[in-house]
Amino acid sequence: MATLNDIHVLVVDDNKQMRFLVRCLLRAGGISKVTEAETGAQAFSVMSASTVDLIIVDWKMAPLDGLAFTNMVRRHAKSPSPYIPILMLTAHTEISRVAAARDAGVSGFVKKPISARLLFDRISNVLTDTRMFVRTDSFFGPDRRFGQDPHYAGPQRRDSDKPETSESPAVDELDLDDLRWSA
Repeated sequence: MATLNDIHVLVVDDNKQMRFLVRCLLRAGGISKVTEAETGAQAFSVMSASTVDLIIVDWKMAPLDGLAFTNMVRRHAKSPSPYIPILMLTAHTEISRVAAARDAGVSGFVKKPISARLLFDRISNVLTDTRMFVRTDSFFGPDRRFGQDPHYAGPQRRDSDKPETSESPAVDELDLDDLRWSA
């Protein structure tokens, strides 16, 4: 992708006026390839029919909400693009909801009322995001860890990692995250 004009954005929202607003903001910012979908099912069909570079999805939709749609894009066996950047657009910005969206696999979060500056900041962030995707039994999406803790002093990053003891010597292994952040 050389310019914003080359990006194809799919806007998924059951509110026609919000889709119109987002489309106008995108076009004013130089993104001319915008497709709209009223439901998650329509959006999934659009994704299957053409290449989409970014999805902006509303949280509160019916019959399939933004979280369920994100899960479908990330985990469904017939998903045409499980690695696509997804921005969640919502007025519901409680910490628990942001965490739920992150846990569903969204790449970023845009709160309403929407501003052009915030929208394009988030678009820039997700399109240049270099985080690897993580797949577990309960999660598939961008690695939820951002950056490196400046106070970190060892090779283990998770709370569940146990310090080395004489009964359990350290295993000689390569942590790809260490390589990614040092490159």
